[in-house]
Amino acid sequence: MIDALTQWLKSTWLSKVFLHNGGWSWPLSETLHFIGLCMLIGSIGLIDLRLLGLGKGIRFLDLHRFVVFAVAGFALNVVSGSLFLIGEPDQYLLNHAFHFKVAFFVIAGGNVLAFYGTQFQRLKLLGPDDVAPLPARVMAAISLICWIGVIVAGRMLTFYRP
Repeated sequence: MIDALTQWLKSTWLSKVFLHNGGWSWPLSETLHFIGLCMLIGSIGLIDLRLLGLGKGIRFLDLHRFVVFAVAGFALNVVSGSLFLIGEPDQYLLNHAFHFKVAFFVIAGGNVLAFYGTQFQRLKLLGPDDVAPLPARVMAAISLICWIGVIVAGRMLTFYRP
């Protein structure tokens, strides 16, 4: 099944023409992936660190305005990451580092859904020097751990190629 998917992805126009014969398409995708990662982690990292107690003089809602950059960075990473997967599927689908990256990504996604479903309304009321409730701090720690895990596993992809 994986072999058939790998062969099919390698035969697509995106893989054969755009990524492998497109000159700058792969390096441009790598650059956009890095920019998206900076936007995502930079924004979410600031919010998570505030919830954990750093930068107590800043209201949560003031930092939350950066979420739009996190969403844009996430979208950029989904597009560019999908291009990598299409271009070199065997380097990803059979790679344990990729499996870990996806696992961290899924946990981070579940964490953000839980955060907005249970904590966000309470945090909107936080003043600049207020301490975030314990569940929000735990979710912020999980978020930081997961996104750092995504970064580390992403870097390990090149070292654990099948």
